[in-house]
Amino acid sequence: MMKVDRRVLKSQEAIKKAIIELMSEKSFDDITIRDISDRANVNRGTIYLHYMDKYDLLDKLIEEHISNLRELCHSASEMTFQEGNYVWFEYFAENHLFFTTMLNTKSAAYFRSRFLDLVVQEYKPEVDVTEGKNQGLSEEVFLQFFGAAVVGAVEWWFKNGMPVPPRVMAEQTGILLDRNF
Repeated sequence: MMKVDRRVLKSQEAIKKAIIELMSEKSFDDITIRDISDRANVNRGTIYLHYMDKYDLLDKLIEEHISNLRELCHSASEMTFQEGNYVWFEYFAENHLFFTTMLNTKSAAYFRSRFLDLVVQEYKPEVDVTEGKNQGLSEEVFLQFFGAAVVGAVEWWFKNGMPVPPRVMAEQTGILLDRNF
């Protein structure tokens, strides 16, 4: 594995932080590369070394978080939903600016769709509609229902300023999921 220069990592983190901060202040359409470079305290050329444009930057940032959430799911695969949710909600809290911004801006539709796809993909192996309390239900309806419920609960949590601690959200959503899977 090739080691990445710390200066490169520092610049990339500053750029990612800058775009999220700017998106929390104004419309993505109104943000320029100059705005991002000024906020990140880097040259415009530095941004273009790493990203084709602001859309590529946003896409890569979203994919990074979706990938991180997928990895967290895999690391929590042997846990109950309640236990696994602790991991997710701690991650959400640690990255609250990103999630708050993505769920409260015009860019929310794309992010929400990617997030819902992730939740549905990760829950799919857990669904059993061949026996037990979910016997006879449509797997797709089941997955869309619970996927939308999870995404909706996370949206509610961020839109309302995280009114309960991450641990409480994890416990309560986990209990609901454990009851139904």
